[in-house]
Amino acid sequence: MTKTDSAAEPPQAENLGYEQARDELAEVVKRLESGGLTLEQSLTLWERGEMLADLCQKWLDDARLKLDKASKDNR
Repeated sequence: MTKTDSAAEPPQAENLGYEQARDELAEVVKRLESGGLTLEQSLTLWERGEMLADLCQKWLDDARLKLDKASKDNR
């Protein structure tokens, strides 16, 4: 990410659905693994990846709670 790249800020986390966050996280990992980034770029991507991973986990935790509740309601 160069200074010109930062003009196109990524969407805020709360605006992402699970699939969007998961896909973006996969892209972040791919970019980090490919190398060739500056330390600043790598740190920025790492932080975005951490935020996306947390968001994905929240989506999954919420889904698990809903499934558990539905399962209990059907007994």
